[in-house]
Amino acid sequence: MSEASVTIDRRMLEALVCPITQSPLSYDAQRQELISKTANLAYPIRGGIPIMLESEARSLE
Repeated sequence: MSEASVTIDRRMLEALVCPITQSPLSYDAQRQELISKTANLAYPIRGGIPIMLESEARSLE
């Protein structure tokens, strides 16, 4: 199964918040990332598992 074909449970997405700002996240299915607009970070999703570590996040700036 390719990483692009992994689907994310919407209930899980609703429960997750940015670990830095505690703000809601949006899901970018194409890039397989969770986006925190407040923190300007994109957290990767690998194998269907969100990696919610600041050190693994990509800056949006």
